[in-house]
Amino acid sequence: MATPAAEKPDGVEIREVWEDNLEAEFAVIREIVDDFPYVAMDTEFPGVVCRPLGTFKSNADFNYATLKANVDMLKLIQLGLTFSNEHGGLPSLGPEGRPCVWQFNFRGFDPRTDVAAADSIDLLRRSGIDFTRHSADGADARRFAELLMSSGVVMNSEVRWVTFHSGYDFGYLLKLLTGTYLPDTITGFFDLIRIYFPVVYDIKHLMRFCNSLHGGLNKLAELLDVERVGICHQAGSDSLLTALSFKKLKEAYFNGLTEKYAGSESLLCLDHPNSLRFAGMRGSLTSCRKLDLIRWSGSGAQSIEMMVFT
Repeated sequence: MATPAAEKPDGVEIREVWEDNLEAEFAVIREIVDDFPYVAMDTEFPGVVCRPLGTFKSNADFNYATLKANVDMLKLIQLGLTFSNEHGGLPSLGPEGRPCVWQFNFRGFDPRTDVAAADSIDLLRRSGIDFTRHSADGADARRFAELLMSSGVVMNSEVRWVTFHSGYDFGYLLKLLTGTYLPDTITGFFDLIRIYFPVVYDIKHLMRFCNSLHGGLNKLAELLDVERVGICHQAGSDSLLTALSFKKLKEAYFNGLTEKYAGSESLLCLDHPNSLRFAGMRGSLTSCRKLDLIRWSGSGAQSIEMMVFT
């Protein structure tokens, strides 16, 4: 059994998961999840490439339609999971007992042929994402979803998910777990989140109760004096920074008590007209190479006309 690592995560190992070690790493995760039930999560995906046109009843409807259209159309590239205990300790594995986090690398996305935001792909390349290796050695997303379903990590009310404004992150995970498009309505989306991820702490929501805190994850970590381990814009490092920031935030502002702030509705700030700037828009819509007007049918009978930027 893994033992808790020291609170200061010196020498953290980011365990790279590919097709050839996917099964073995999930075997480890099944062993440690009961003792380390806080799961910080981050994803990397090809940006935000489209937004729907037309009239919507509310900002929430527009923002969800945008999220759904992008998640339905695009492919997940990388997922980071950081497991910790109630004190923020990480599992220590191997003969050296190094604390560790997991970074899952998926195949299926080809930047040469698949729709993507050019700025996002350039950023991921600069951050060390090797798309050639992902294509050759990446894990199969469907097999990942099967293993995640049987791991004890999802559909478990004892597991607490820790995120930073993660509507898109959960959108991509739900797409994998259900094997289909996202629900047509916001209500359906949140219903699925409650089923698969019963307890969610979203740090962006918690920051609303801390007057001196603002900005994105990197800014928050700076304000909390939390040091990054690994490379920014890689999912393993970002999930670890999320976990460490959550720990520091709980101690500094909530006296360790955050239970009453759990809830999936905080993931998107769906009623905010500019929420998409915080909910996954990685890359600029104004500097893309191509603009198309298409009609996207998605999962239901209703179709949406939208602008696609690539």
